[in-house]
Amino acid sequence: MTRPEYRNKQGITTLLFDMDNTLFDLVGAQLASCHVVSRFLGMDEGDLLFDYFLRPTRGFESHENILDYMTDRSIEPDGQYREACRLYETEKLRHIIPYPGVKDTLEMLRKSGYPMGIVTDAHSKDATIRLEKVGLLPFFCGMVSYDVVGVKKPAPDPFLFALEMMQAKNHEALLVGDSPRRDIEPCRNLGICSVYARYGDRLSDDRSEFEADFTLDSMDELPGILASLS
Repeated sequence: MTRPEYRNKQGITTLLFDMDNTLFDLVGAQLASCHVVSRFLGMDEGDLLFDYFLRPTRGFESHENILDYMTDRSIEPDGQYREACRLYETEKLRHIIPYPGVKDTLEMLRKSGYPMGIVTDAHSKDATIRLEKVGLLPFFCGMVSYDVVGVKKPAPDPFLFALEMMQAKNHEALLVGDSPRRDIEPCRNLGICSVYARYGDRLSDDRSEFEADFTLDSMDELPGILASLS
């Protein structure tokens, strides 16, 4: 999927990436950790626990989702809740691995001279830990996280901050992200070239509402997109 006005665009100098579910499968890691936590609590219903994290009432990674799950099943939190949260974080991190082609592609882009930055709704501490775990942190020269700007995507602030941080104009930047609403729509509104990481989008109900400039089914397709823009 390509918007014609970008086909002959000169001057994409800066690459921005969403992190979770774009560089690695956080949803899969969360689901795996929910199964471990549920078994620890004696229930063995990890899919149901994961459903709690999908509710709009709590944050997508909030430990309060575990507490709600325990409360609904009359599981006393004393002595178990803290351990359940520890297990959740430990197992989630353990199951995070890069998507196929991510490391090789980032290495290729770095050798080509592209400065690369992260735009994420995670806190900087969590983002750094995850990127270090999967060996991707050295590829990025900047990061915009929730605790830096105080608002989450799709607000324009994280993207505008990233442009300023990377010293790039909107038409010089390209962003890769898995969320039509939180990544693609704000980039279109800001004039940033958008690349939809379809392979990482496991939660969107309607993936056609916001049309990206390009679509990836694998990260190793990104160099070809950049070649078409030069």
